[in-house]
Amino acid sequence: QVQLVESGGGSVQAGGSLRLSCAASGYTYSNYCMGWFRQAPGKEREGVAVIDSGASTSYADSVKGRFTVSIDNAKNTLSLQMNSLKPEDTAMYYCAADICPKVVAGFPFGGYGMDYWGKGTLVTISS
Repeated sequence: QVQLVESGGGSVQAGGSLRLSCAASGYTYSNYCMGWFRQAPGKEREGVAVIDSGASTSYADSVKGRFTVSIDNAKNTLSLQMNSLKPEDTAMYYCAADICPKVVAGFPFGGYGMDYWGKGTLVTISS
């Protein structure tokens, strides 16, 4: 069974950095893509960044140049390095995984249709 557990959220001031991690288990990386999605209070969930097993990446326009997604297949860990954080980055961040066609279809939208999700980690950016 696929399990995803996020960590690394917290509260920082605008301009700061955070690194999120997602520990994954229960599936074969070569068949899956993974990604980060977020949902701010009162807003729809949106895609942040996705990556495939070959480390090809895609980013939402709002985070390009500031966020970097990476995957360590040996450690079964997905990461999101977030720099130059803005108050509008405040949200619950979710790690998600599925077969790549579902991930592609769900990004940069809310990932609806994807089957495997973590419980989320909260990121709060103060101005």
